[in-house]
Amino acid sequence: MNAFDRALYQAAPPNALDDTQSLPDARHLPIQRVGIKALRYPMQIVAGNGETQGTVATFAMYVGLPEQVKGTHMSRFIQLLDETRAPLDAAGFLALEKTMRQRLEAETGYLEMSFPYFRRKAAPVSGVESLLDADVKLIAETTATHGTRLTLQVVAPVTSLCPCSKKISDYGAHNQRSHITIRAEAGPALSVDALIDIAEREASAELYGVLKRADEKFVTEQAYDNPKFVEDLVRDVALACHSHEQIGDFVVASENFEAIHNHSAYAEIYGRGKLPAA
Repeated sequence: MNAFDRALYQAAPPNALDDTQSLPDARHLPIQRVGIKALRYPMQIVAGNGETQGTVATFAMYVGLPEQVKGTHMSRFIQLLDETRAPLDAAGFLALEKTMRQRLEAETGYLEMSFPYFRRKAAPVSGVESLLDADVKLIAETTATHGTRLTLQVVAPVTSLCPCSKKISDYGAHNQRSHITIRAEAGPALSVDALIDIAEREASAELYGVLKRADEKFVTEQAYDNPKFVEDLVRDVALACHSHEQIGDFVVASENFEAIHNHSAYAEIYGRGKLPAA
């Protein structure tokens, strides 16, 4: 921009700039989702113990665009996140999705936030404490058909031990680290910790950040006494989800990172809990 153009730009009032996004569009094609994705932003979340936990979250933010409008205002998504100061819980996340739709003048919207979630855990014998992380995803989506729905997903690391290896071996059995994924339509009282607790409870054994020798003996023997195939893992987690009052439609998956194979074992199961349908 040369000096003459800069002077003209500075002299022009803000409302003199064209709002290209708001121009009419003649193709008559609505867009179901338009916005931004893969945006990382620092956030505060409310942990299960009520304390505030800082994190860096990755966002996807979309709205529906009517057929007569050319484009959406991308900058408004980022401005909305920048204005978010209060720590987010489920209610705050739903309110953020509603504000996004209002700010973008949209009837439908999709808000997704992915982040690492840390829990302080005490080792089973020594009681030594350490942090253990799980991957968490929150999704709030508003559609014309179903209204607004909240989906909660956790990927919890656990230990699984192979029943077949235990049965056929004269001593020992191979075990592996497994990732149990629970993706559930969530009621207002469903917490991240509740889903992680289900995954850990149904595994052969839990994982811990720090284990002393007595702890290692405990979890090794616990897994040996509680062998589970990948099929057992998803079925047992699904049974727990079926009976949960705050879970609606759900998907449970487990990926076992095999100790004696160069591949993973995987299983996935679908179901519905006791949360009333919308």
